[in-house]
Amino acid sequence: MEKPDIRTLSLADLTEWLLQQGQPRFRAKQIHEWLWKKAVGRFSEMTNLSLPLRQLLESHFHLRPAEAVNAQKSSDRTIKTAFKLYDGQIVEGVLIPTTSRMTACISSQAGCSLTCKFCATGKLKLMRNLEAAEIFDQVAHIRKQSEENYGIPLSNIVYMGMGEPLLNYKNVLESVAKITSPEGLGMSPQRITVSTAGIAKMIRKLGDDAVKFNLALSLHAANDEKRSRIMPINESNNLEALAEALQYFYEKTGTRPTLEYIIFKDFNDSLEDAAELEAFVRKVPSKVNVIEYNPIGEGEFERAEEAAVNRFCAYLDRKGVIVNVRRSRGKDIDAACGQLANKNKAALKVVRKAEV
Repeated sequence: MEKPDIRTLSLADLTEWLLQQGQPRFRAKQIHEWLWKKAVGRFSEMTNLSLPLRQLLESHFHLRPAEAVNAQKSSDRTIKTAFKLYDGQIVEGVLIPTTSRMTACISSQAGCSLTCKFCATGKLKLMRNLEAAEIFDQVAHIRKQSEENYGIPLSNIVYMGMGEPLLNYKNVLESVAKITSPEGLGMSPQRITVSTAGIAKMIRKLGDDAVKFNLALSLHAANDEKRSRIMPINESNNLEALAEALQYFYEKTGTRPTLEYIIFKDFNDSLEDAAELEAFVRKVPSKVNVIEYNPIGEGEFERAEEAAVNRFCAYLDRKGVIVNVRRSRGKDIDAACGQLANKNKAALKVVRKAEV
């Protein structure tokens, strides 16, 4: 039988197994700390354990960290990292430094099933969900990257990389639990944002589970015809269903969701589009992030002109909508919003070349 991954064991499970092996109870806490607080990738690194115990663990369990295999640094200091998973899949995570925060943008799936027209990841097939530990590993690595490169601790995490987090619901929530636990990385859930393309029933489940992290909806158009054109998921999760689900989430958690709005030239950048967005905001206590579009090489969409963006945001501001413009980061290494996977194949070639 294949050995289990030790990180799928709870502390109680690990304690019970160690007692069965004749080991003292306190060893479980030591091992748990190595796995989740110190985030080591090998049993050999657990230096306060005896060699026989490390060998015992090696013989009974896998420890399969997501391995950082390629990193690219942007001219604006953004760092994109390719992570190789145990089965050879590649996902990407990004460290985004700004003057006020250091943010990790992490992936929750290898590939994606949602085929959003403006997103590079949407051009890939969905290969599989990431395990909770694989999501955790991205954060642990990027946190270390932040400190080593810039001497600043990681402050924020966004689940906005490859994949749809709410289609990997259990593992995403388990990863958040490990990241926020005092026995893990100890980060505040209020510094974490999970972004969804819009799955109404799962947004409601977040409310029922009373999650403490923030929620962002990738909206991008506030009428159903336009949104369905660029996001096929809207055909089964239309704006009315999403508004009701977001309202439910707000009532259950008290957390105001964020509406993400990539603004495209001559598609969703008019004052009429702004009025439709304002009407949607009236249904849901929320704030709006207007995001620059980042080309993915298809030529189907163009970035909205600066004047159009300013008019759009000024209209929302006059109507009392909380609106921020998010400038792109890491464009020169395809690390900006919507671009992950543009160089995924190149990263995979680097990995395979290194293995030969």
